Amino acid sequence: MIPLLLAEPGEVNKIMAVRGKGETKRFLESMGFVEGADITVVSEFDGNLIVNVKDARVALSKVMAGKIMI
Repeated sequence: MIPLLLAEPGEVNKIMAVRGKGETKRFLESMGFVEGADITVVSEFDGNLIVNVKDARVALSKVMAGKIMI
């Protein structure tokens, strides 16, 4: 498993784990970042990511992206 931060743009990956404590983990899961979901990095700027997950485009800070393992 590697953090989402290291994913190549355009590559489809599967979420293996969502790390974080309580509210952070629930927040990510409520946006569709759940184990088994497909995720694709659309673009990256200064470590921050735009991703496609569950037919939605979402912007993630590098801190949040570091909590998602693929």
